[in-house]
Amino acid sequence: MARGDRSRQGRERSPEERERERQARARLRAQRAGEPFPDTFQADAGTAPEPLHPPDAAESANRPALRGAPAEHESAAEPPIPGPEPLVPGVPATRAPEPSVPGVPATRAPEPSVPGVPATRAPEPSVPAAPATWPPGSRTPGAPATRAPAPGIPETPATRSGPEMARASEVAPAGEMAQRAASVAVPGVPGPARAPGPAGVSQVPPVPPVGVRVRAPRKRSPLPRLFALIALVAVIVAVVVVLGSRGSGKTPPPVAAPVAVKVLVPEGETRAQIALIAAHDGLRGSYRLASRSSPLLSPSTYGAPAGTPDLEGFLFPATYDEYPGAPVSRLVADQLTAFREEVPASVLARAKGLGITPYQLITVASMVEREALIPGDRAKIAAVIYNRLRAGMPLGIDATIYYAVELRENIPTYTHELTEAQLHIESPYNTRTHVGLPPTPISNPGLASLEAAAKPAHVSYLYYVAGADGCGEQVFSNTAAAFEADVAAYHEAVARNGGHPPKCKKK
Repeated sequence: MARGDRSRQGRERSPEERERERQARARLRAQRAGEPFPDTFQADAGTAPEPLHPPDAAESANRPALRGAPAEHESAAEPPIPGPEPLVPGVPATRAPEPSVPGVPATRAPEPSVPGVPATRAPEPSVPAAPATWPPGSRTPGAPATRAPAPGIPETPATRSGPEMARASEVAPAGEMAQRAASVAVPGVPGPARAPGPAGVSQVPPVPPVGVRVRAPRKRSPLPRLFALIALVAVIVAVVVVLGSRGSGKTPPPVAAPVAVKVLVPEGETRAQIALIAAHDGLRGSYRLASRSSPLLSPSTYGAPAGTPDLEGFLFPATYDEYPGAPVSRLVADQLTAFREEVPASVLARAKGLGITPYQLITVASMVEREALIPGDRAKIAAVIYNRLRAGMPLGIDATIYYAVELRENIPTYTHELTEAQLHIESPYNTRTHVGLPPTPISNPGLASLEAAAKPAHVSYLYYVAGADGCGEQVFSNTAAAFEADVAAYHEAVARNGGHPPKCKKK
């Protein structure tokens, strides 16, 4: 059924009904303005209440012309409320639009329910207001202008009343209402950029309040914190040092570096004799055990027979810098290294021309080292040894017998004259009873004795004996008779010295 048809079917409201409607609107305005409103309506001063009587025909005919004028029972100060044109000629509208009250959002009071008259609404007048904050063209074409939010006060959906939001929803679509609710109008601040959001709703970033300066976040360098941490550690260390020095009462003396000990190993010393030197100089461990073998040198490389018991002959004599408490293996390693560095390969290579191995050449040099008391005798003693070997004669060198006695007695050095029994000791080192070279070197020769063994003197001597003057020279001879005479002279000198080797009288 059309709207005009519904309006003609109802009856016209009575003055009492219009009075109740007017009181309802006045009560609503008073509530919004925060003013008390009496339950019973009182007319203006000097005016009696309008009597309630049914409208006559003249009033009904003139009602459209009187709708815009104030009623007799209303205050003259109240502004007139313009009414809309009747929807159907001859039928008055059911209610007039609400006036706009400054500072109070315009809302509608609920219309009284009149039996038989459907509730209709006249179009709302356009209220002058500030321009809308949304971009031009965002309003629905033909829709009346709506109120803009107050300057400087963000307007959100929570600040509007239910009826006002309802009116706004009638003139703007749902997407535009969400956009207006999220907008904030700030004087002097350009509107925020709107990024398209889901379902056509603009996503507006928050706008800072007026007068607040917004700074972009700035990266903080880690260097200041690192420097502060280093400074803190330095301070802590300084405090600990100061407290430690105060607690002890004196500054601790500086730790002195260990002083190296010069270990002197003379030429011609045996392993047992070097062991005493190492112990005397503060080295740690058993030298005799450490000098049995070493990965630095193998005697078999020089032609030594299998089963050679130790490194005798390769422990090069020199002065070594060692630290007190160092292991004796350090000294052994230094001696073997010195042997390979100090003994030229050409010296050991001459063994082949002499018909012997390098290991046997070292053995000859060890006997020369123990027998020669002066440098000039080294090459001559070496010549006697090679001459006897070629002749197949026993070497008859007493130094080898002393070595045999020391091994049997397990002593480093034997200092007495050999007895007749010792001269016949059963040992492979007894060159009086055994022909040929002893099985191993009997000492550790120096470079001079090694060179003498490699280059013996070109002499035919077969014998030598210590001189009777006691100055260390050896007396050499070619025959046994000459040798026996030299031996007798030596024993006579010993007898004159009370059984001790004669002393040298040369200055």
